[in-house]
Amino acid sequence: MLSEYFSPTGHGVLAAGDVWPFVVAAALAVVAGAAVQSTVGLGLGLVGAPVLSLLDPTLMPGALMVAVIVLPVLTLVQERRHIDWRAVAWGLPARLPGTVLGVWVVAALPPRALAGAVGAMVLVAVFLSLRSFRVRITPVSLVAAGALSGFAGTATSIGGPPMALLYQYEEPARVRATLAAFFLFGGLLSLTALGVGGQLDTRTLVVGAAGLPLVALGFAVGVVLRDRVRAGPLRLGMLAVVAASAIALLVQAVLG
Repeated sequence: MLSEYFSPTGHGVLAAGDVWPFVVAAALAVVAGAAVQSTVGLGLGLVGAPVLSLLDPTLMPGALMVAVIVLPVLTLVQERRHIDWRAVAWGLPARLPGTVLGVWVVAALPPRALAGAVGAMVLVAVFLSLRSFRVRITPVSLVAAGALSGFAGTATSIGGPPMALLYQYEEPARVRATLAAFFLFGGLLSLTALGVGGQLDTRTLVVGAAGLPLVALGFAVGVVLRDRVRAGPLRLGMLAVVAASAIALLVQAVLG
């Protein structure tokens, strides 16, 4: 039955068989994260990864990476003319070695440890975002950000912060378009690597595919919000929510 794919395994906060709590919580997280990313350039991984890891870490990172792949496509349809192709040209090849390391981490770590890694990655990203320090956009910084993004994105589905930190002071359309191009090509690379590494089973693919229309819905909400909600307060609210989720993940990983 289809419901078997959406039944938690019991490795997270939900008991095995809690289908509807899992579906509702995961759907809300995906729609909210997609709306934030559609507005400010990133957010689906930061919101969705902690929540999905809390609900059922065995689905991470593959399910979220399958669902998220449609979001950069939708963004690029609207804003592809704003892409900084120099950043993509330098950063994307550097993602490959980080991706290989990320696949190894996913294969080596048990679900709870991987959930803890997600929580730690999110907290680091939140801290760096709040510090708002400025890094110059150079070939060296783009290569470093690309490699870090490849590792973090493949291991935890949270690959946006390294590149986002470089572009946080650029024009919003330029940020959204450049990150979307990087996420699209980088995400396809990570998914391919996870598939070759045997980390994408049928359940992961089914759950991820079910999230595609939810991502599209969140994208549409974000398009509306762009002109109605200031990015600053929305960003701070997002960071508060994901920091709380990350702390909960770390507590879960420690307490078992």
